[in-house]
Amino acid sequence: MLATQWLDNVRGIMTRIEETQIDNIRKAAEAMADTIECKRWVHTFGCGHATIPVEEMYPRIGGFVGFHPMIELPLTFFTRITGEMGVHQFIFLERVEGYGVEIMKGYDFDKRDVMWLFSHSGVNNVNIDIALESRKKGMKVIVFGSAAEAKGKKTRHSSGKTIFDLADIVVDTCAPLQDASVNLKNHVDKIGPVSSMAFITCVWMTITTVAEILADRGVKLYIHPSHNVQGDGNERIRLDEALAEYKRRITGV
Repeated sequence: MLATQWLDNVRGIMTRIEETQIDNIRKAAEAMADTIECKRWVHTFGCGHATIPVEEMYPRIGGFVGFHPMIELPLTFFTRITGEMGVHQFIFLERVEGYGVEIMKGYDFDKRDVMWLFSHSGVNNVNIDIALESRKKGMKVIVFGSAAEAKGKKTRHSSGKTIFDLADIVVDTCAPLQDASVNLKNHVDKIGPVSSMAFITCVWMTITTVAEILADRGVKLYIHPSHNVQGDGNERIRLDEALAEYKRRITGV
Protein backbone atom coordinates (compact mmCIF):
# COMPACT_ATOMS: atom_id res chain seq x y z
CA MET A 1 0.00 0.00 0.00
CA LEU A 2 1.59 3.27 -1.16
CA ALA A 3 0.14 5.29 1.72
CA THR A 4 1.98 3.21 4.29
CA GLN A 5 5.15 3.18 2.16
CA TRP A 6 5.17 6.97 2.30
CA LEU A 7 4.47 6.90 6.03
CA ASP A 8 7.34 4.45 6.58
CA ASN A 9 9.63 6.74 4.59
CA VAL A 10 8.71 9.71 6.77
CA ARG A 11 9.11 7.72 9.97
CA GLY A 12 12.54 6.59 8.80
CA ILE A 13 13.62 10.19 8.18
CA MET A 14 12.38 11.29 11.61
CA THR A 15 14.34 8.45 13.20
CA ARG A 16 17.52 9.42 11.32
CA ILE A 17 17.08 13.04 12.42
CA GLU A 18 16.76 11.93 16.03
CA GLU A 19 19.75 9.61 15.79
CA THR A 20 22.12 11.95 13.94
CA GLN A 21 21.09 15.60 14.33
CA ILE A 22 20.36 16.22 18.02
CA ASP A 23 23.76 17.82 18.67
CA ASN A 24 23.49 20.14 15.67
CA ILE A 25 19.92 21.05 16.60
CA ARG A 26 21.13 21.95 20.10
CA LYS A 27 23.91 24.15 18.66
CA ALA A 28 21.43 25.93 16.40
CA ALA A 29 18.97 26.39 19.27
CA GLU A 30 21.65 27.87 21.56
CA ALA A 31 22.61 30.45 18.93
CA MET A 32 18.95 31.35 18.41
CA ALA A 33 18.30 31.56 22.15
CA ASP A 34 21.20 33.99 22.58
CA THR A 35 19.73 36.20 19.86
CA ILE A 36 16.17 36.15 21.19
CA GLU A 37 17.33 36.74 24.78
CA CYS A 38 18.89 40.05 23.74
CA LYS A 39 15.61 40.92 21.93
CA ARG A 40 17.04 40.55 18.45
CA TRP A 41 15.77 38.46 15.55
CA VAL A 42 16.15 35.03 14.10
CA HIS A 43 15.38 35.89 10.45
CA THR A 44 13.91 32.99 8.46
CA PHE A 45 14.00 32.53 4.69
CA GLY A 46 13.40 29.91 2.03
CA CYS A 47 12.20 29.60 -1.56
CA GLY A 48 9.38 27.52 -3.01
CA HIS A 49 8.24 24.74 -0.72
CA ALA A 50 11.12 25.61 1.60
CA THR A 51 8.97 28.54 2.73
CA ILE A 52 6.63 26.04 4.41
CA PRO A 53 8.83 25.75 7.53
CA VAL A 54 9.10 29.56 7.61
CA GLU A 55 5.33 29.96 7.58
CA GLU A 56 4.86 27.11 10.06
CA MET A 57 6.90 28.59 12.90
CA TYR A 58 5.60 32.16 13.26
CA PRO A 59 2.93 33.41 13.65
CA ARG A 60 1.57 30.12 14.90
CA ILE A 61 -0.27 28.71 17.91
CA GLY A 62 2.56 27.49 20.15
CA GLY A 63 5.10 29.72 18.44
CA PHE A 64 6.65 32.75 20.10
CA VAL A 65 8.12 36.15 19.31
CA GLY A 66 11.72 36.16 18.11
CA PHE A 67 11.41 34.63 14.64
CA HIS A 68 11.08 37.06 11.73
CA PRO A 69 9.69 35.54 8.50
CA MET A 70 11.13 36.95 5.28
CA ILE A 71 8.60 35.85 2.66
CA GLU A 72 9.29 36.97 -0.91
CA LEU A 73 5.94 36.50 -2.64
CA PRO A 74 7.17 35.63 -6.17
CA LEU A 75 9.30 32.88 -4.62
CA THR A 76 6.51 31.21 -2.69
CA PHE A 77 3.09 31.91 -4.21
CA PHE A 78 2.05 28.85 -6.24
CA THR A 79 -1.74 28.94 -6.25
CA ARG A 80 -1.94 30.30 -9.80
CA ILE A 81 0.57 27.67 -11.03
CA THR A 82 0.56 29.08 -14.56
CA GLY A 83 0.13 32.68 -15.68
CA GLU A 84 1.02 35.44 -13.24
CA MET A 85 3.60 34.30 -10.63
CA GLY A 86 3.57 30.77 -12.01
CA VAL A 87 5.96 27.86 -11.55
CA HIS A 88 8.03 28.69 -14.65
CA GLN A 89 8.78 32.17 -13.31
CA PHE A 90 9.63 30.81 -9.87
CA ILE A 91 12.15 28.31 -11.21
CA PHE A 92 13.78 31.14 -13.17
CA LEU A 93 13.79 33.63 -10.30
CA GLU A 94 15.31 31.40 -7.62
CA ARG A 95 18.29 30.91 -9.95
CA VAL A 96 18.87 34.62 -10.61
CA GLU A 97 22.10 35.67 -8.96
CA GLY A 98 21.77 39.06 -7.26
CA TYR A 99 18.06 38.75 -6.48
CA GLY A 100 18.87 37.82 -2.88
CA VAL A 101 21.10 40.88 -2.53
CA GLU A 102 18.14 43.08 -3.47
CA ILE A 103 15.86 41.23 -1.02
CA MET A 104 18.28 41.94 1.82
CA LYS A 105 18.14 45.68 1.12
CA GLY A 106 14.53 45.74 2.34
CA TYR A 107 15.33 44.85 5.97
CA ASP A 108 17.36 46.09 8.93
CA PHE A 109 19.89 43.65 10.37
CA ASP A 110 22.22 43.53 13.34
CA LYS A 111 25.34 41.43 13.91
CA ARG A 112 23.58 39.90 16.92
CA ASP A 113 20.90 38.48 14.58
CA VAL A 114 20.79 34.98 13.15
CA MET A 115 19.81 34.08 9.58
CA TRP A 116 17.99 30.72 9.48
CA LEU A 117 17.83 29.41 5.90
CA PHE A 118 15.95 26.46 4.43
CA SER A 119 17.11 24.85 1.21
CA HIS A 120 16.66 21.23 0.23
CA SER A 121 19.46 21.06 -2.37
CA GLY A 122 21.51 24.15 -1.39
CA VAL A 123 22.54 25.09 -4.95
CA ASN A 124 20.19 27.89 -6.03
CA ASN A 125 21.36 31.48 -6.20
CA VAL A 126 18.81 33.42 -4.14
CA ASN A 127 19.50 31.42 -0.98
CA ILE A 128 23.26 31.66 -1.53
CA ASP A 129 22.97 35.44 -2.02
CA ILE A 130 21.11 35.69 1.29
CA ALA A 131 23.76 33.60 3.07
CA LEU A 132 26.64 35.65 1.64
CA GLU A 133 25.00 38.96 2.54
CA SER A 134 24.21 37.71 6.04
CA ARG A 135 27.84 36.79 6.62
CA LYS A 136 28.95 40.22 5.38
CA LYS A 137 26.67 41.78 8.00
CA GLY A 138 28.21 39.68 10.77
CA MET A 139 25.24 37.40 11.36
CA LYS A 140 25.48 33.71 12.12
CA VAL A 141 24.06 31.60 9.30
CA ILE A 142 22.15 28.43 10.15
CA VAL A 143 21.08 26.17 7.30
CA PHE A 144 18.61 23.31 7.32
CA GLY A 145 18.55 21.04 4.28
CA SER A 146 19.55 17.72 2.78
CA ALA A 147 23.24 18.36 3.33
CA ALA A 148 24.67 14.84 3.07
CA GLU A 149 22.60 13.99 -0.01
CA ALA A 150 23.59 17.28 -1.68
CA LYS A 151 27.31 16.80 -1.06
CA GLY A 152 29.19 17.15 -4.36
CA LYS A 153 26.24 18.72 -6.17
CA LYS A 154 27.42 21.66 -8.30
CA THR A 155 26.33 25.12 -7.19
CA ARG A 156 24.73 27.56 -9.62
CA HIS A 157 26.37 30.55 -7.92
CA SER A 158 29.50 32.31 -9.19
CA SER A 159 31.00 32.13 -5.68
CA GLY A 160 31.47 28.41 -6.19
CA LYS A 161 29.74 27.81 -2.84
CA THR A 162 26.60 25.97 -1.90
CA ILE A 163 24.45 27.24 0.95
CA PHE A 164 25.85 24.46 3.15
CA ASP A 165 29.40 25.71 2.54
CA LEU A 166 28.40 29.13 3.90
CA ALA A 167 26.71 27.94 7.10
CA ASP A 168 28.05 28.29 10.61
CA ILE A 169 25.72 25.48 11.68
CA VAL A 170 24.06 22.86 9.44
CA VAL A 171 21.18 20.61 10.41
CA ASP A 172 20.71 17.78 7.92
CA THR A 173 17.05 17.05 7.26
CA CYS A 174 18.02 13.52 6.16
CA ALA A 175 15.59 13.65 3.22
CA PRO A 176 16.53 12.09 -0.14
CA LEU A 177 17.66 14.66 -2.69
CA GLN A 178 15.06 13.49 -5.17
CA ASP A 179 12.45 14.31 -2.48
CA ALA A 180 9.66 12.18 -3.94
CA SER A 181 9.97 8.80 -2.29
CA VAL A 182 7.39 6.30 -3.56
CA ASN A 183 7.54 4.36 -6.86
CA LEU A 184 4.35 4.31 -8.93
CA LYS A 185 3.40 1.57 -11.37
CA ASN A 186 3.70 2.52 -15.07
CA HIS A 187 5.40 5.85 -14.28
CA VAL A 188 9.00 7.08 -14.38
CA ASP A 189 8.68 9.75 -11.68
CA LYS A 190 8.11 8.95 -8.04
CA ILE A 191 5.36 10.49 -5.88
CA GLY A 192 5.16 11.30 -2.17
CA PRO A 193 7.73 14.01 -1.36
CA VAL A 194 9.12 14.02 2.17
CA SER A 195 11.27 17.16 2.51
CA SER A 196 8.47 19.29 3.98
CA MET A 197 7.86 16.77 6.76
CA ALA A 198 11.61 16.64 7.40
CA PHE A 199 11.83 20.44 7.57
CA ILE A 200 8.88 20.72 9.96
CA THR A 201 10.27 17.97 12.20
CA CYS A 202 13.63 19.76 12.46
CA VAL A 203 11.93 23.14 12.98
CA TRP A 204 9.87 22.10 15.98
CA MET A 205 12.68 20.08 17.51
CA THR A 206 14.76 23.25 17.28
CA ILE A 207 12.15 25.74 18.48
CA THR A 208 11.11 23.61 21.45
CA THR A 209 14.81 23.44 22.38
CA VAL A 210 15.11 27.24 22.04
CA ALA A 211 12.09 27.63 24.31
CA GLU A 212 13.53 25.20 26.86
CA ILE A 213 16.86 27.05 26.95
CA LEU A 214 15.19 30.45 27.38
CA ALA A 215 12.76 29.21 30.03
CA ASP A 216 15.70 27.75 31.98
CA ARG A 217 17.37 31.18 31.79
CA GLY A 218 14.24 32.84 33.17
CA VAL A 219 13.44 34.68 29.93
CA LYS A 220 9.77 35.54 29.36
CA LEU A 221 8.45 34.17 26.07
CA TYR A 222 5.60 35.84 24.21
CA ILE A 223 3.77 32.71 23.10
CA HIS A 224 0.78 32.62 20.77
CA PRO A 225 -1.99 30.82 22.69
CA SER A 226 -4.82 28.89 21.07
CA HIS A 227 -7.62 31.28 20.17
CA ASN A 228 -10.00 28.42 19.36
CA VAL A 229 -9.96 26.45 22.62
CA GLN A 230 -11.05 27.95 25.92
CA GLY A 231 -8.32 27.84 28.57
CA ASP A 232 -7.94 30.24 31.46
CA GLY A 233 -9.93 32.96 29.71
CA ASN A 234 -6.92 35.22 29.12
CA GLU A 235 -5.89 33.84 25.72
CA ARG A 236 -6.79 37.02 23.84
CA ILE A 237 -4.82 39.15 26.30
CA ARG A 238 -1.71 37.01 25.79
CA LEU A 239 -2.18 37.04 22.01
CA ASP A 240 -2.45 40.84 22.03
CA GLU A 241 0.65 41.03 24.23
CA ALA A 242 2.61 38.81 21.83
CA LEU A 243 1.61 40.84 18.79
CA ALA A 244 2.38 44.09 20.61
CA GLU A 245 5.83 42.77 21.51
CA TYR A 246 6.45 41.72 17.91
CA LYS A 247 5.39 45.16 16.68
CA ARG A 248 7.61 46.85 19.27
CA ARG A 249 10.66 44.87 18.20
CA ILE A 250 10.06 45.11 14.47
CA THR A 251 9.62 48.90 14.62
CA GLY A 252 12.62 49.29 16.93
CA VAL A 253 10.65 51.20 19.57
